[in-house]
Amino acid sequence: MQPEDIPAQLPEGSVLLDVREDNEWQAGHAPEAVHLPMSELVERLDEIPEADQVYVICRSGGRSAKVTAYLNANGWDAVNVERGMNGWSASGRPMVSDDGEPFVL
Repeated sequence: MQPEDIPAQLPEGSVLLDVREDNEWQAGHAPEAVHLPMSELVERLDEIPEADQVYVICRSGGRSAKVTAYLNANGWDAVNVERGMNGWSASGRPMVSDDGEPFVL
């Protein structure tokens, strides 16, 4: 799924799961995203909010594709966000950061 195709207001029962590392998250992320780094995913699966649909995003779509395949193989209904946060930012979707002007790292 392309970033532009994700509804501006996530539908009830959906979650945007950002699997980038902490420094990437801190640089800038989608306001409604839930952060769970790919490197910690298996140990923290119980932290994924219950959702009918999980949109998985990283920087460019590679890590999120792997996480999407893993989640789908283990009972979630997950969709990869192609182009990741690079595409999210390029398409003008909102971003936030705790450390000033948000950017994709």
